[in-house]
Amino acid sequence: MSALRQTTTLLRAASAAAARPSTLAAVRGSSGAVAPRQAFFSTTPRRAGGGGMHYDPPSGWLWGVRPGEKYQNEGWENLFIYGFWGSLVVFAVAYAWKPDTSIQTWALEEARRRLEAEGILPDPDQEQK
Repeated sequence: MSALRQTTTLLRAASAAAARPSTLAAVRGSSGAVAPRQAFFSTTPRRAGGGGMHYDPPSGWLWGVRPGEKYQNEGWENLFIYGFWGSLVVFAVAYAWKPDTSIQTWALEEARRRLEAEGILPDPDQEQK
């Protein structure tokens, strides 16, 4: 039991030492060469810097184009439209001609072959007289 007490005492001392700022950092301050210790699990949110407000207030015009003005396409719009619809057409054609690999189709064909081999079903390839 004394080993457990010694371990808990050492852990408490280590956590208390880690919670206190080092004396060198406290002497030099935040502008010194030694950075203050940061908590790994901080409750304060980290804020990203840069830029101002990224908000375009509504102008009241559809897509920001006033009546009488001609809409000018951006460079990526044609590529997106042709790429999206083109890939959709290619996918539809590939899906329409894909092979049937379902287990139900295989089982039906296998059952038909076995029944034909046993003579229960007539062979559909033979001509009937």
